[in-house]
Amino acid sequence: MRLAPASGPMTRGMIYMLLAGLLFVLMDACGKYLALRYPVIEVTWARYVFHVAALPFLAGRLDWFAFARTRHLGQQLWRAALMMATTVLFFLAVRHIPLATATAIGFAAPLFLTALAVPMLGEEVGWRRWCAVIVGFLGTLAIIRPGQEAVHWAMALPLATALCYALYQVATRKIGASDPWETTLFYTAAPCAVLSSLLVPFDWQWPSAFDWGVMVVTGLLGSLSHLAVIRAFTLAPASALAPFSYVQLVWAGIIGMIAFGDVPGSWDLVGTAIIVGSGLYVYRRERMARARA
Repeated sequence: MRLAPASGPMTRGMIYMLLAGLLFVLMDACGKYLALRYPVIEVTWARYVFHVAALPFLAGRLDWFAFARTRHLGQQLWRAALMMATTVLFFLAVRHIPLATATAIGFAAPLFLTALAVPMLGEEVGWRRWCAVIVGFLGTLAIIRPGQEAVHWAMALPLATALCYALYQVATRKIGASDPWETTLFYTAAPCAVLSSLLVPFDWQWPSAFDWGVMVVTGLLGSLSHLAVIRAFTLAPASALAPFSYVQLVWAGIIGMIAFGDVPGSWDLVGTAIIVGSGLYVYRRERMARARA
């Protein structure tokens, strides 16, 4: 059977999204490995410095002035600050709690984004999506289980990560597609690399040769994962890609068990299912609203 012309780019976009999820989890796993051995600011430094170092190879040219040229400098720097906060909070979280748990709670970001879209983007959100947001937050509470004696304080960190990442997405939406992907990728990492380079001498431990390699891989995975997301969104609409982002939770569970022996509990699975279900419903309602518009 002959496929429609749009099916090729759509399929490639979905593959890029699945690949991005795997790369993100591999980067987070490397970050967790490093965060258990080195200060979080040092791990953050490695993630962004080697991310920036990989950019000329990905872009196929060395032109830092072209990369830095933007019509939205303030918004790009604001995005970078939010991205760095997201990274620091997440690496600090996985230092204390399982990778899959932190990833699942972090997926509350689309719910935060829906709530923030009203005051910050002027979007209209119907009562169905508000209900989905509330249900999604109940899912995060099912994982965190506040009031239980065994709950670790670090459970709050992925929730703060989700809020910072939602604000990052709001800033990204405001910029839109006015800057080329090289510029967006540059500002995702370069300001964070500069700031972390200023801070890291105050809390530095010299890595082993193997851990230097892990740091380089962490930065490279960060750069490749963001590039995969950019490519995915240039090939397929966000509404079609949204469900595939949740496959990242599967990657996190598998890699967390293999690399760190983290076995999710029953409440973790229940909360994750609630977050995924509510997130997918929010995306579905948003897609329907845009179709009507």
